Amino acid sequence: MSNFVITKDSTYDERMDAIREASERFAIRKARRARLAAGAARVRKYVDEVDKPERKKFDDMISRMDENHNHFQDAPQYAEKYYGDKVRERNEYESNWD
Repeated sequence: MSNFVITKDSTYDERMDAIREASERFAIRKARRARLAAGAARVRKYVDEVDKPERKKFDDMISRMDENHNHFQDAPQYAEKYYGDKVRERNEYESNWD
């Protein structure tokens, strides 16, 4: 690793050498990341083949958890079903106040 810093007093050759060294280091890092990504892709492919049925069961279980069976989509229907007479009396009282 070079400790060379490009300054305004650097010559053209010094600047180009520093840029080449940085470019080589960058290329090495990029190649390493590509190798790691390729390995991860192979593992993902294997895991997808082996674990797909189990993952589907898990995903289905999680999607069922997202459903709230206690949630009414229609508030007036809920009020009528569970609080019938009280709701009607309250609505009548509120509509006839003036």
